[in-house]
Amino acid sequence: VQLQASGGGLVQAGGSLRLSCAASGRILSAYGMGWFRQAPGKEREFVAAISWSGGSTYYADSVKGRFTISRDIAKNTVDLQMNSLKPEDTAVYYCAADDARRYASSSYYYSQTTYDYWGQGTQVTVFS
Repeated sequence: VQLQASGGGLVQAGGSLRLSCAASGRILSAYGMGWFRQAPGKEREFVAAISWSGGSTYYADSVKGRFTISRDIAKNTVDLQMNSLKPEDTAVYYCAADDARRYASSSYYYSQTTYDYWGQGTQVTVFS
């Protein structure tokens, strides 16, 4: 599965961006999907995930209430709507896909080792 993340950019604090993750040749609704981010000098961290069934979503505490992960079945994308952005949200954002189709707890989706495929990342820069 080749994943392509897009939608990053430069935005003022308090603004919004919508990231999108697309796949070539595969139906993303068959995969559990996650978004991770890596800020300069920091390790990559979990941001949000949606189960393969679409029935469950998970968020890092730092983005809960501000970010929303969702599937667009018609477009075959998984999107991350980011509102009320803060400078600390500045990072390269990566989407990832898990093909295990496993019913699992939140900790499963938080782990980077869960995911089998990764996109190339899209830069999000939030200035104050």
